[in-house]
This record gives sequence, structure tokens and C-alpha cells, in this order.
Amino acid sequence: MTQDRRSFGPTGRPRGRGLGLPFAGDTGPANALTDVPGVAVGFRTLVRGEGRLQPGQGPVRTGVTAILPRGGTKEYLPVWAGMFALNGNGEMTGGHWIEDAGHWHGPLLITNTHSVGMAHHAAVGWMVRHYPAIALNGLWAMPVVAETFDGHLNDVNGRHVTEADVLAAIESAAPGPLAEGNVGGGTGMIAYEFKGGTGTASRRLALPQGNYTVGALVQANFGIRPWLTILGVPVGQHLTADRLWSRETGSVIGIVGTDAPLLPNQLKRLAKRIGLGIGRTGTPSGNNSGDIFLAFSTANATPLAPGAALPGLAYLPDEALDPLYLGLVEAVEEAVVNALLAAETMTGRDGNIVRALDHDALRAVMRRHGRLG
Repeated sequence: MTQDRRSFGPTGRPRGRGLGLPFAGDTGPANALTDVPGVAVGFRTLVRGEGRLQPGQGPVRTGVTAILPRGGTKEYLPVWAGMFALNGNGEMTGGHWIEDAGHWHGPLLITNTHSVGMAHHAAVGWMVRHYPAIALNGLWAMPVVAETFDGHLNDVNGRHVTEADVLAAIESAAPGPLAEGNVGGGTGMIAYEFKGGTGTASRRLALPQGNYTVGALVQANFGIRPWLTILGVPVGQHLTADRLWSRETGSVIGIVGTDAPLLPNQLKRLAKRIGLGIGRTGTPSGNNSGDIFLAFSTANATPLAPGAALPGLAYLPDEALDPLYLGLVEAVEEAVVNALLAAETMTGRDGNIVRALDHDALRAVMRRHGRLG
């Protein structure tokens, strides 16, 4: 019997709902960003080498996550977007253009801090080859690339992500259920001093104007143990073993997509609320944290050619957005928890070990607080 992908990952490992955590809201069939029609996600995961750090040689614990908001289409269509930096100690390329124009074209990539340049370089090459409009019309390519730091487990200064790795992530992008935890850009990441990484979730919404989906994907690499809160339970104050550090040193990238028709200023308002979903898991953010969020809409797929007729953009009225805000916050919160539950214990550079969140221990804590379904 096929397991419910809303509750279990591709390997059968339970996600939040599969563990009995009573998350609110109605999810899409995969409980993932890819529940938004047309969105495809791919990964390239790099794990090799053991033992002492040898810069340039390894050990390697990193990768690339590729999000194609319009899938593999060769039509050069804008993706309407808004972004927000809760704390700016990080990078998301293309952000200035998104702030000015309210859109971007092409893929969105997430990797480690020192591989942003390679990811950008590779994505530009892919766009030049993939979109006839760029090759024929002399247009420029400006992909979006974001990062978090995986140097506790990975030889981050070795810059092991190659052009071929980035292209493999893009070319593998597909709809449907997604792997989580130690995959793609999340491979070497740490959240609340447990093994973290990639997590995703979605919500289906019925509005007077129509039925829509909002999906979230996070690269979770933030927080210290005492802050960890799951569905209001102070989990991190109970599960105190195998701590790593005493202050916030991480970052988080939060991506939200929807098929709801929205204007760029409305999408920036969505991006701001990604921080509320992250905050539900306990973090107040930190000075050294790069907490950067982006929201996009796949609606209004209208080419932006200089001689095009006046485009007509549909959009929801502001007064209709409250259910979208709530669904977004719920999905982001669940995505962080899914990242923690999917991740497995990892040993990296210099024998550094980051333990996974123990499912049985978590269930025991949640049961004591009456928060287990």
C-alpha cells in the first residue's frame, strides 16, 4: 500500500503528520511546494570523504536545490515576486531587481555560502541555452541564488559544487513529492543544533475568488536548542543532549510559491510573513543570521516584450489575503519541522557529529504536553 506523501517521505520516514503532530490546515497531495501547479524542484547532493578537514579535498557535505517556478517551459515568462530580509547577513542574488521590478525570470537556486558564484554562473549558462528569447534577442540572464553556511560539516572553502552539479539539480527538477532533510542545498545544514536541511509543506485554500495553493520550502540552518518550539511545546528545553554551541550562528532561506494572482507589493507582504512561520518554531533571529525570504506567484504568465499590448494582470483584493497569510505561516512552520524530522545524523569534517532529532523522544515530549494526535 502506498503511503500518504503528505505524512511520509519518499523513504517511508515519517514527516510531522506521520508522527502524529496535529498541524492545522488542509495540505496539497504532496504537502510540498510542488503542489503549486507548474512548480518543479530538483536536488544535487554531495557527500564524500571522512575524517580531518583537508581544504579543497573534503570531507564534502553540501549540494544544490533548484526551484523552477514555471517548470521546464522554454517560454521566457516572468515570475512575479516579492522579497524580505528579516536579517541580512546572507545572500540572495537578483534581489535588487525583484525590489525594483517585482519579478524575475528563470530558476531559483539554494546552495552553500561559498558556492553562490558557481550556482549563478551555471544557471546563466543554462538559461542562455534553454530560453530561445535570450539567445535570439540578446537579453541578459539574472537568476536568483540564495545560500546558508554549512562549514561545521562541510569543506565549505573547498567550493566543491561544480557547474555540472548545478545543472544536474536543474535538470532533475520535477513536480510531486520531495525528499527532505539531508538533500540538495540542505545537505550540511543544522537547525536548533539538530541536523536540519531542506523541508517543505503546503496548504490548499478556498477563497471566494477561487481555490488556490500556497507551498513553502525552507533551507533550515538556524537556531539554538533552548529556542526550539513545536506546536507551542518548548521541545528544546526537554531534549538537551548533544548541543553544539551557545549562540545563534546560522541562517534560513524561506521560499513560498502560490498560484493565487498577486501583485508584487502583495507578494512582498507574503514574504514578510514567512518570518512569522519561522518564528513559530522559536527563533528570535540573530545578528549573524541571514534570514532571507521570497514569495512568488505563477499566475499572470504574460511575456514582457517591449512591443507587447497592454497586459492585464488579475490580482486578489487585499481584503481577501488573510487566509493566504494564515496558510503561508502554517506551511512554513510545518516545513521547518519536516526538515528536522527527515534529517538523519551526519558526521562531517574533523569528525564533527550533528545528531538527528529523535522521533521517539519528540513524541514523548509532545505526548506529555497533550500535543500528539
